[in-house]
Amino acid sequence: MYAKLYKYRYQYLMILPGVVLLFLFSYIPMAGIQVAFRDFQIGTSIWNSPWIGMDNFAFLQEPQFWTVVKNTLYISVLKFIFGFPAPILLALMINEVMSSSFKRFVQSVSYLPHFFSWIVVAYILQSFLTMDGGLVNQFVEKTGNEPIFFLGSTEWFRPMVISSGLWKETGWNTILYLAAITTIDPQLYEAAKVEGAGKMAQIRHITLPGILPTISIVLILSIPSLITVGMDQIYPLMNSANMEVADVLDTYVLRSGLQQGYFGMATAIGLLSSVLSLLLVLTTNQLSRKINGEGLW
Repeated sequence: MYAKLYKYRYQYLMILPGVVLLFLFSYIPMAGIQVAFRDFQIGTSIWNSPWIGMDNFAFLQEPQFWTVVKNTLYISVLKFIFGFPAPILLALMINEVMSSSFKRFVQSVSYLPHFFSWIVVAYILQSFLTMDGGLVNQFVEKTGNEPIFFLGSTEWFRPMVISSGLWKETGWNTILYLAAITTIDPQLYEAAKVEGAGKMAQIRHITLPGILPTISIVLILSIPSLITVGMDQIYPLMNSANMEVADVLDTYVLRSGLQQGYFGMATAIGLLSSVLSLLLVLTTNQLSRKINGEGLW
């Protein structure tokens, strides 16, 4: 063991900063989980706060909490249905582009939105969808219809979230799949052409099986997002008019903890979400290993 440590000492030294940061920012803060079982008030010490058992989990009996859970699952399932296959399809299409210069152009354009913060994306949506001079509503008015209050509509909030998420992240998520496609032996495609296989047949029988391990790993890693849909995307678009469908677990925790001061309840919700996410990852990993023999471990 010590011989291997010495042999790979430079590699271990290289990953040491990452391990230290992981320990400082992921493991040490886990001591704060006890807030979920204490009567913690701001200005006091966590260690001196009295234990109150499961009292902070009383939110499970509140109808508002289950409305928030329903909103979270609704948005997360829609994001998964549309967001998971989108980068796979885009990667397959980019891979079939024959012109290398045009392929690089498409990749660059599709990657670019990833580097915009969600605040910037929210401002872009507001400029396009606002009733006061927004491009979309200008088009709606020119077609003889009344302008639509997209930013405050409960009907348009979810499509707005899904479409903005696809625009921002689909191109960036193709990187893994394009990298996986490059590892496929080109001789397989040449043999398929000799046998008379067309493009669709090659994609179905060579490309998709070749990137299946990558798809499995990405699927396992994306399952926890069913619990956390992303406060950084939802919060800038949320307002009193669309609160009915926009309030999700992340925003509920933010309001309960930082705005209303219910730190114990907010911690309890976060702890419950983390446990559920862990169970989803474990279950998905086992199913993936049984179905195609690929998993994270």
